[in-house]
Amino acid sequence: MAKSRRTTLEDVARAAGVGVATVDRVLNARARVAPETAARVVAAAEATGYHGKAMLKWRIAEMAPACRFGFLLQKEGKWEYQTLAEELRIATLARRDVRAEPVFSFVGSLSAERLAEEITRLGADVDALAVVSVDHPAISEAVDTCAARGVAVYALLSPLGAKGLAGYVGQDGYIAGRTAGWAMTRLARPGGDIGVLVGSHRYLGQQANERGFRDAMARHAPDRVLRETLIYLDDEAIAFEAAQDLLARPGKLAGIYHSGGGVGGVARALKASGRAGEITYICHTRSPGSEAALREGIADLVISGSLAGLARTLTDSMAGSVRTGKPVPPPAPERFELLTIENL
Repeated sequence: MAKSRRTTLEDVARAAGVGVATVDRVLNARARVAPETAARVVAAAEATGYHGKAMLKWRIAEMAPACRFGFLLQKEGKWEYQTLAEELRIATLARRDVRAEPVFSFVGSLSAERLAEEITRLGADVDALAVVSVDHPAISEAVDTCAARGVAVYALLSPLGAKGLAGYVGQDGYIAGRTAGWAMTRLARPGGDIGVLVGSHRYLGQQANERGFRDAMARHAPDRVLRETLIYLDDEAIAFEAAQDLLARPGKLAGIYHSGGGVGGVARALKASGRAGEITYICHTRSPGSEAALREGIADLVISGSLAGLARTLTDSMAGSVRTGKPVPPPAPERFELLTIENL
């Protein structure tokens, strides 16, 4: 039986569409190679079975620029932010085009001044920064200050209005809200009012959710009565009280649209009222609380995106900004899915 031929640098170069000298530069770190080209060389080495592919990977990691990615998130105790932080950590450490270290800061306050202070502090210590924040002139000033120092700043989960922002990574809130409105017109029983709960209008994403929801309701069910929006400061305990208020008000309630966190609070209020399943409940974000609400027949629809996908998109742009020295905007808003008890 003939002995199989050992893969050579020429085979790798041919598969990667580069010259042998380029493969040699990657393998022996003789000169700088573009990260995209180096990645093609490694992929070709793996595809052809080149015996030195482990060394190639090590060399690429060694050649990649070292940097720090900063992430400013909200309440550390909330499941969503704990999970998002873990996905961001995984996505950051998995990168091969840069050697990135994730740096996290959690701010359990909606105070614009406190958030702006932390954006400024963290921005001075990292090479690219992503923030979950309310919108406010103080926030814009802090973002613009970071951008002027060459730090690309990305809005995460909710857009921001700062001129110096590198981009926004998250869903199109208006489209997500319109989707919720369309669904409500088909799921809520005829004749009743629709209640609206919003965490805070200072989150532009939640503001867009509500605007899209109301526009879709006006288009698809113009005769439906939409009650005045109740704001609950994105707090589960206050969400519980706000939902109780909705349930106690005069008039027949047929549905609740909820933009923001604290699903568990609304679910508890519906369950305690004995009207769970009778009132259509549509909310955002997959979490243990929203999954439980679906399983118990309290929630009818959850509009949610992938935190892992969001983390990959964000770190792609952050890494691009580090490599190129200029802001690299994300390609498009993140896609979302519609969760029901049938596809949970």
